[in-house]
Amino acid sequence: GMAYTTASNVAKWFLARNRQEEVNGADGISNLKLQKLLYYAQGCTLAITGNALFDDDIVAWKHGPVVESIYHEYKHFESGSIILDDLSFSSMSNEIMGILENVYQMFGQFSAWKLRNMTHEETPWKSTAKNSVIDVQKIKQYFMENYLADA
Repeated sequence: GMAYTTASNVAKWFLARNRQEEVNGADGISNLKLQKLLYYAQGCTLAITGNALFDDDIVAWKHGPVVESIYHEYKHFESGSIILDDLSFSSMSNEIMGILENVYQMFGQFSAWKLRNMTHEETPWKSTAKNSVIDVQKIKQYFMENYLADA
């Protein structure tokens, strides 16, 4: 579709962005946390631009929204921080990187478990059958009503 990039590229962006903070003693990003950041990035992009950030499906797993391909790519890190030698990502527009930076600032401060619990209170995950794809229009509507209103 009209997606701006791929979930894999966004994942690399978040990991690269966080590496700057790790130098100053910040926590790394686990797979669980990365999944929630991808979900919030997708939701905020849909709400702000009307288009999907990435085309990859987000699935309602037991512990919240997950992009399955990214989960499998990083699952060997288990619950620890994802540590990659190569954090290069392909460039995205200033608008998209600005949205990602806002998502990082807003949600990156929270622990994986806090983010998990937040998504469990939100309609897109709650109203989707477990292990089913969360409808992208449902995500868009929810974020337009709940995140843009506060912006």
